[in-house]
Amino acid sequence: MTLKEEEFKKDSLDYHKARNILDNNGKIGTLITKPCDTVQELAMAYSPGVAYPCLAIQEDIQTAYDYTNKGNLVAVISDGTAVLGLGDIGHLAGKPVMEGKCVLFKAFAHVDAVDIELNVHDTESIIATVAAIADTFGGINLEDIAAPQCFEIERRLKEICNVPVFHDDQHGTAVITTAGLINALDMNGKKAEELKVVVIGAGASGIACANMYKALGVQNITMLDSKGVIHTGRTDLNEQKRAYAIDTEDRTPADAARNADMILGLSGPEQISKEMVASMASNPIIFACANPTPEIMPSIAKEVRDDLIIGTGRSDFANQVNNVLGFPFIFRGALDVRATKITENMKMAASRALAALAKEPVPDYVAKAHNRDDMVYGKEYIIPSPFDKRLLVWVSSAVAEAAVNDGVAGIKDFNLEVYKNHLLELSKQ
Repeated sequence: MTLKEEEFKKDSLDYHKARNILDNNGKIGTLITKPCDTVQELAMAYSPGVAYPCLAIQEDIQTAYDYTNKGNLVAVISDGTAVLGLGDIGHLAGKPVMEGKCVLFKAFAHVDAVDIELNVHDTESIIATVAAIADTFGGINLEDIAAPQCFEIERRLKEICNVPVFHDDQHGTAVITTAGLINALDMNGKKAEELKVVVIGAGASGIACANMYKALGVQNITMLDSKGVIHTGRTDLNEQKRAYAIDTEDRTPADAARNADMILGLSGPEQISKEMVASMASNPIIFACANPTPEIMPSIAKEVRDDLIIGTGRSDFANQVNNVLGFPFIFRGALDVRATKITENMKMAASRALAALAKEPVPDYVAKAHNRDDMVYGKEYIIPSPFDKRLLVWVSSAVAEAAVNDGVAGIKDFNLEVYKNHLLELSKQ
């Protein structure tokens, strides 16, 4: 570890600890939203006044959205089996990450969130536990649960729960890279139906990305796992991988990359070689999302060809694929219309909103945050910045409208323009 890395480690540990005796450890706490300074206020906050909203909810369960924080509350739930790039480190070791996710919900979309770390790991126990507590919340954000278990857990919970269940590790990267793909196609003049897409990494994110690309119109997808190309001759594939098994002679990443229009990397460092980049089709697209070291560094890829569009998961390079562009605003829109689930159309609406926002002039405060003066729609800017406050309006309103159109919203008489104005005022806070 370098001296700089040692210093950052110390700063991070200090950041998470209390600075003085009056502070709390960790990153989140409880915000009381109503006064409790008089006998009258105390009587309303608790006994006897609290009985009235209780009885109202007993009579009509939907009024829980009116009398409690349910409508602005998300549970971030993990079993700690696939934490960031750290792997299976245990439920409590993953708590700083889940707290961090709660921070992002609040900081970017004014959504309250609480972290819940489960000390159970079998599928049935996780499903039963989450289902039992789901009604307390307006939405469930599953996080860092290992594949392939996560697929079954999310699928079953979506069937059981009456609130949106969203596994961000699956769908977050899919929403963001789909937005980038939409704009790359716009720049290159290509059509989704004509693309050859290679996905290196067949975990939760890789499968979800491929699913969204298919929804966009992509038909030719070659997926690879740690053993190589997923083809019809293999007998070691789970259900999710079998859906992407193709009849091909390709076996290696280099084989798959030949004439590919796009490579999505969700694997590890140095999984994309210069030779692979050189063998791709004209105007290629690469999303090298491994963190902290991408499958190929942008500078190396650009040495090979200048017709390339490349993005990574890192904030110090252009076109960052950052899930914070999606999940806070997807939940914001879903919560505000009291959605019962997050549909495929809601996710695609988020992608299209992100793609459209990238074409808008970039505010000065965003360029300043990145210390860049070249943030104009083009190869070096196909995905919006997480610091763009307009995300709240653009993405959340698109998701909310899609929920209404899909018939999964619980509110009536939705007015899109009124809602956009509400979000605009919220974004100024």
